[in-house]
Amino acid sequence: MAKSRDYKELLWAWESWRNVTGPYMKDMYADFVELANKAAEVNDQPDMGAYWRSWYEMDNLESETQRLWNQLKPFYQELHAYVRGKLSEVYGEDYVSPTGPIPAHLLGNMWAQSWNNILDLVVPYPNKTTIDITPELEKQNYDALRMFNLSEEFFTSLGLVESPQSFWDDSMLVRPEGREVVCHASAWDFYNAKDIRIKMCTSVNMADLITIHHEMGHTQYYLQYKHLPVVYRRGANPGFHEAVGDLLALSVSTPEHLHEIGLLPELVDDDETDINFLMSMALDKIAFLPFGLLMDMWRWDVFAGNTVKDKYTEKWWKLRTEIQGVVPPVPRSDAEGHFDPGAKYHIPGNTPYIRYFVSHVLQFQFHRALCQEAGNTRSLHRCDIYRSTDAGTKLGNMLKLGSSQEWPDALEQIAGTRVMDASAIVEYFQPLMTWLEEKNKEAGYVVGWDNDGRTTEPNPTQPNPTEPISGVERTVMAPLIILLSFVYVAIMM
Repeated sequence: MAKSRDYKELLWAWESWRNVTGPYMKDMYADFVELANKAAEVNDQPDMGAYWRSWYEMDNLESETQRLWNQLKPFYQELHAYVRGKLSEVYGEDYVSPTGPIPAHLLGNMWAQSWNNILDLVVPYPNKTTIDITPELEKQNYDALRMFNLSEEFFTSLGLVESPQSFWDDSMLVRPEGREVVCHASAWDFYNAKDIRIKMCTSVNMADLITIHHEMGHTQYYLQYKHLPVVYRRGANPGFHEAVGDLLALSVSTPEHLHEIGLLPELVDDDETDINFLMSMALDKIAFLPFGLLMDMWRWDVFAGNTVKDKYTEKWWKLRTEIQGVVPPVPRSDAEGHFDPGAKYHIPGNTPYIRYFVSHVLQFQFHRALCQEAGNTRSLHRCDIYRSTDAGTKLGNMLKLGSSQEWPDALEQIAGTRVMDASAIVEYFQPLMTWLEEKNKEAGYVVGWDNDGRTTEPNPTQPNPTEPISGVERTVMAPLIILLSFVYVAIMM
């Protein structure tokens, strides 16, 4: 899904994954919903969706998230229009309508939740540099331990807490030899006020360096609130922990920071390189927002009984079309037994997802506040809080609260406001927003999409890149797809 640009191959992978996952769990998921709701009722909540929302200690989480989305929707629509226009030029208008939703299998990700894998197709200035420090990491003979030490130094430069020796002794930073392990990166708090660890099969590349800073953001949070009673050793609300992890990555990924730590030999400072950088960030951060919102919108409706089993897939694609502007490339039907929500691990794994939408808003809100504290004079997307003890003190004071106070108190501690606000995201990406508005108008790319919920099967009079793979290919590859589904579930658990 990340590398192929073959329409037929992408369609086969997309459809096969859904056909060997969702249908087998649809009946069980309906049973699970019933049982989950009974558990919620024991906890004085009408259903499981309401129970999840109660963690935010606010009566209007649904309307608040819609308010935040309305702040961000105009930018997402401009990004969507530009990406759709480029994809239409690559695949042809018979396969990507210039006015409709985007076929969900063409965005470089199995769930179309992140689009950064198609940067090569949509990069604004192909002849300008894009930031990838992987070759430099290799040239300087970095290994996993050195990458973690580099991240540790970022935190201590802010005056934050050093990781204890037990962290270095007991963490799994590389894939061990001689045994199978789950390599999905994760941070662990053993709730004894001293034992924190990270489990990660580190590779020497830029993506893993960013991931390391994210995971060490979690462990820093553990260290900061370790003095609290166990019940308060968690984020102020479910979105805070993820926001803190991603917050540091916003500084680490800047050209200024990478140049200062010796991993970007030449610091190029021009508008076109800036737009390329912001596009790469938007394909990850902005493209995710509607998906992060609609995942739990769908489940809240299911738990509340408003969406029944026979409408699971229909409602799923209705939300994805209306909010995200994507459609299935082939018909998907409840009547055929399809259960496309189940193809995303967090649905059968019962992991609440609105936290990721909230964290995307909070991380930029935190970033702007800390940049102001650090005395930043550059644009927000070029701000690096590295070595600012003032910013570190403000961050540390918030982290120390854990969940001992209501989350608006923690937000006020760092951002000076008790209200979540997406304006920091708008400010961060404003140069790209202006560029997109101009480029879309110039290219005639239509902003918005039709919400008719149709699939995107190609015009049969045209050459058909969705022609089915041969029976021999399916016979050979079907067992592999099933195996990969089990591997994926194992990784995500």
